Formats: sequence, structure tokens, C-alpha cells
Amino acid sequence: MTPPNYKIPESVLVVIHTPDLQVLMLERADRPGFWQSVTGSKDWLEELPADTAAREVQEETGISIAEHGGVLRDWALANHYEIYPVWRHRYAPGVTHNTEHVFGLTVPAGTPVTLAPREHLRYRWLPWQEAADLCFSPSNAEAVLQLPRFLVAAGG
Repeated sequence: MTPPNYKIPESVLVVIHTPDLQVLMLERADRPGFWQSVTGSKDWLEELPADTAAREVQEETGISIAEHGGVLRDWALANHYEIYPVWRHRYAPGVTHNTEHVFGLTVPAGTPVTLAPREHLRYRWLPWQEAADLCFSPSNAEAVLQLPRFLVAAGG
């Protein structure tokens, strides 16, 4: 079992968007100028990725999926990547890679956002191509670029 002071190297990436493909982007508090979608690690080993996604969305944006009529979709994508050295201290010694499960969350236009101030400084709704250009993480940018394809596959 991973001690509570270490992050579990399994996380989620949630691309929050409106039906017309406006994407919510968040500026990291610990790295001003770094923009991203909602991300976060599992809190315990048995936590399901969809539960992690819903929890992280609520914690980081104040958006309750059920309350705001959102539709969370598992894109059945998993990115396996090397953890940036600047953030490796958060993981157990020797942990260098993370597996990230990708989700999309459709919310109505005008859904209110309440940021967690310790995590994010600002937010912006941007057209999907602009949002992809703003992402500091290559896997996040690629997920945003895949958004139109996943919406068509899901039927809208």
C-alpha cells in the first residue's frame, strides 16, 4: 500500500467542454503560466478512475456532474508517461512513470466554475483548438485535439 504522503502513480485527465466545443482551461497555482484541464491522482488504490474523475472535477472546479447535468465519458485512453522531475518528490522513491486515464465531460454553456485557490489561479473557456495550443502538457493537448472525434463516436 502506498503511504498517504505519496501520490499514487495513476491519475485522470478530464477535458471539460460545452456542446459547442468550448474547453475549460485552468492555470496552475504552483506553476503560473501552465494551463491544463482537470487532472488528479487516485486517492486510494481501489478508487475507480471514473470516481477519481468526478471527485477531481468537483474539487478543482466546483462542478458537480450530477447537479449540472454533465455527461462524463470514459474515452478508454490511457497515457503512460514519465513524471516531470519537478513533481517526482510527490511519489514514492523510484516511481518515475504515471498512467493517466482520459475522460471527457460535457457541461451546459454557462456552467459556473469555482476554482480551488490552492490548485488554480484562473480559468478560461476557449475554442478547442485554442485550448489545445494553451496546454503545457503534450498528453493534455492531444486529448483536447481528440475531442471532436470522441464526441462524434459518442453520438454528439
